[in-house]
Parts: sequence; C-alpha cells; structure tokens
Amino acid sequence: MFLSLAQKRRSIRKYLDRPVEPEKTDLLVEAALRSPASKGSNPWEFVVVTDRALLEKLSLAKPSGSAFLKNAPLAIVVCGDPEKSSIWVEDTSIAATFIHLAAESLGLGSCWIQIRERMHDESVSSEAYISRILDIPPGLKVEAMIAVGYAAETKKPRGKDELHYRKVHRELYGRAYRA
Repeated sequence: MFLSLAQKRRSIRKYLDRPVEPEKTDLLVEAALRSPASKGSNPWEFVVVTDRALLEKLSLAKPSGSAFLKNAPLAIVVCGDPEKSSIWVEDTSIAATFIHLAAESLGLGSCWIQIRERMHDESVSSEAYISRILDIPPGLKVEAMIAVGYAAETKKPRGKDELHYRKVHRELYGRAYRA
C-alpha cells in the first residue's frame, strides 16, 4: 500500500472549491504527529489554516512558488523548534512527508511550499512574514507550508522508466544499480 501511495502522489497546485472535511484534516494532523523524530524529541509544531483571508496572505509568502495557496482550502504550516533538536529540519521534513502521503491516501492533493531560507521580499524573510501573520512565537522556525485540497488537476504517475536509477549505486559509488 505504501508503494502505491508513493507511486501515485504528485504535487498538486490546482484545487477544487471544496473544503477538506474536518475528519480528514484530523487524520492529516494525526499522521504528522505520528511521524518519527530523532530520539522522540518531536521538535515540530503545526498551524492548520482554513481561513480564506489567511490563506490569501500566506500565498504571498514569497515571490514565486506560493501563489497557488490562495486557492487551496487548507494549509498546514510546518514549524520546528531548534532548541528541542539539532536536526529539526529533518524531523519537520519527515512530518511534512507523512502529511503528503496521508493526503494521497485520503483522496486529496498536496504540494510542498518551501519557506526556510526563502525571502518574502528584499528585506523580509518568508519565515518572518508568516510568523508575523500567524503569531508564531520567536524561536520556532517555519520549514514549509503544505497546501492541501481536492485536486482540480490530474497528473499521471511517473513511469518507472522516468526514475533516476543512474543516481543509485551498488556496493561502491560508480557501480550501476540495475532494477
């Protein structure tokens, strides 16, 4: 079942004008909270956003790559606490991946919006912009936003022939891996 989800999941940037049911939102949150974290530190925190005005503001978090969020019915902002773990980036990324796979399993589309180390404009980081809008406390870092909704676009799964097997090595680097 996992491989089927991984094979089907694609980044979806167009959404139907249909809210995500609270039960499905709860399952996405549960999936995130069940994600593994180094030494059980659970350095992640999440902000679930469905308010249209907030989604529109969040869609302006960076000059490109976030505008489609204004048409999504749901965003999950993934934050991490560097005080809890030195590998908060990895732990929050795993949690975000769990959200993507859970969304696919629930018949929803999703797309990662990178925030960490991105700029809102020439003087304000995307992280500072989002933190101000959502009242995220100082010390918490914003890793990403995950747009979620019912897909208004269809993307075929990538074929096995499109996978980058040339980047996989057997035993030693440079020895070709044959699938």
